[in-house]
Amino acid sequence: MNMIDKALGVHPQSLDLRSRRMEVLAQNIANADTPHYKARDVDFRSVLSESRTTTLRATHPKHLEVAELEGGNGVMFRNPFNVAFDGNTVELNVEQAQYGKAAADYQATLNFLENRISGMRKALKGE
Repeated sequence: MNMIDKALGVHPQSLDLRSRRMEVLAQNIANADTPHYKARDVDFRSVLSESRTTTLRATHPKHLEVAELEGGNGVMFRNPFNVAFDGNTVELNVEQAQYGKAAADYQATLNFLENRISGMRKALKGE
């Protein structure tokens, strides 16, 4: 792990994971009328904690590094409050609310990264 990775902390991995969660939620919304479609979600906490505890080290300088989030994908099926007659488990209002929250979380993580990078720039400039 190099100095920049240490300075940015968990935020780059968090941003990738939040982006993946928004994609899954968008797929749910897009398939709200698809018969027998099962709503899915990403368990953010378990995937992020799993990626932080698993550290891989290269045994040779020419070996390739493996991304930390390659472990489990964390996608699980959501338990619906009400199932549609056609077997679809997507509840549009729940999915839209989850997507809105996920978008706010994504923006907050992006702001953390921007602040860290801005601080690093100021330190390099000597401000």
